[in-house]
Amino acid sequence: MENTLQKWSTSEKLVFRFAFLLLGLFMVFFNNGTLPMFYAIMKYPLSLLHVFIPWLGKAWLKLPYPITEFTNGSGDTTYDYVVLLCVAVVAAVGTIVWSILDRSRTNYNRLFYWLSVAVRFYVGIMLINYGMVKVVQLQFPAPNLFRLITTYGESSPMGLAWTFLGFSKGYNLFMGVAEVSAGLLFFRKTVTLGAIISLMTTVNVMAVNYFYDVPVKIISTALVVMCLFLLAPNFVRLFNFFVRGHGTTLRTLASPVVAKKWKNIAKYTLKYLLIAFVVFGSVWEVVSLRPVYGRDAPKSLLYGAYEVETFVKNGQTIPKETERADRWKMLLLERPGEAAIKMPNGEYSYPFARIDTAKRKMIFSTSKEMTSPSTLDYRLPDSNKLWLKGVLFGDSVEITLKKMRFELTERKLNWINERPYNR
Repeated sequence: MENTLQKWSTSEKLVFRFAFLLLGLFMVFFNNGTLPMFYAIMKYPLSLLHVFIPWLGKAWLKLPYPITEFTNGSGDTTYDYVVLLCVAVVAAVGTIVWSILDRSRTNYNRLFYWLSVAVRFYVGIMLINYGMVKVVQLQFPAPNLFRLITTYGESSPMGLAWTFLGFSKGYNLFMGVAEVSAGLLFFRKTVTLGAIISLMTTVNVMAVNYFYDVPVKIISTALVVMCLFLLAPNFVRLFNFFVRGHGTTLRTLASPVVAKKWKNIAKYTLKYLLIAFVVFGSVWEVVSLRPVYGRDAPKSLLYGAYEVETFVKNGQTIPKETERADRWKMLLLERPGEAAIKMPNGEYSYPFARIDTAKRKMIFSTSKEMTSPSTLDYRLPDSNKLWLKGVLFGDSVEITLKKMRFELTERKLNWINERPYNR
C-alpha cells in the first residue's frame, strides 16, 4: 500500500505529474525499438499520427513546408519535433487536469516506483541494443573504400564522426561495454551505479549528436534527462559524497509489497523473461549481422581501391587529365559480386562484377543475373598493380591500375613514439 506517512509538497506533486506524463508519452511515441512487438502494437496509432501530424503542421503551426518525411534513419525530422511538441503540450494540459482532480493526494510513491521501473528498462534496453552493435563494430564500421577515397572536405560532419569512431575496433569495444553496463539499471540495488555510468555515456553521445549534426538529438537528450531522473532521489547524497566528501548511504526505492504469492512470482518471471529476451535478442542480432556487415563480411577476391594509370579504348589512349565520361578514374572492388567505377567528373557507375581466379577473368554486367556479360582478362604484375584487357560493353579496352594505400588503415598502434605522427 502507498506510504501515507510521507507527504509530498505541492511543487513535488506538480513536477511528478508532469514528469510522469511527459516521460510516459515519450517512451510510447519515441520507442526506438525498446518495447518488444512495439510496431505491431502501435501500427494503427502511428498510421493515424502520420495523417494528424502533417495536418497539424500545415493547419495550426503554419509550417513553411509540408511534412512528408516520418521517422527513418533520422530521428530529428520535422515530424518528430512536432510529435515532441504534442507530447509536451498534452503532458502540460494533463498535469493541470490531474492536479485539479487529485488535489487531496498525499504522495505518489507507488507511481514514482513504477515510472522509475519503466524508465530503467527503457534506458537499459536501448543502451544494450546500441552497445551490442558497438561491441562487434556494426554501428560504426571500419572505413570502407568509398570513405577512404573521400577527402575531409567532402565529408559531412556526421560522416567525419563515423570515420573517426569506426577507425578503431578497440574504441568501439570500449564504448560498447560502457553502454551494455546499462544492464545494471535492471536491478534496484545497482540503479544508481548504472545511472551514473549511463549518464556519462549518454552525455557523450548527446554531445557528438549535437556538435557533429547527427540526427538523433531528441532521443539522446531524452536519455540524458532520464538518467538524471533516475539519479534524482540521490542528488543530495551524491553531492555530499562527491563534493563535500561526506560518507553517505544511497537511497534504494522499495518495491511495492505484493500480497499474493502468485503475483509476486509472475512479476519476477516477466522481469527476467524480458531481460533474457533483450540480451539474447541483441546477441542473436549481432551474431547474425556481423558476417554480413561487420569486419567479418566477405570481401572481393581482388579487394581494394585502384587508381587508373592508363586507359586505352578502341586503340586510343585517353589521357589521365581528361574530363571525358568514358574514361575510368578509379575502380573499387569491395564486396563480392559488386564493383564501383569512378569517372573523372566524380560520378559513379555500379556494375556487377564476378571474378574467376582460375581463369583469371573479371566479368562485368549491368544485371545481377550477369546477362550480356563483358569479360576482361586480368593479371597482377605485382601486389600493387592490376591489368585488365578485353571487351567492355562493346568497346575493346586495356587498363592498367595501381592499388591505393591508405595510411589510416595501415598504421598500427605504437607504444613508443619519439615524435608525434600527425598527418
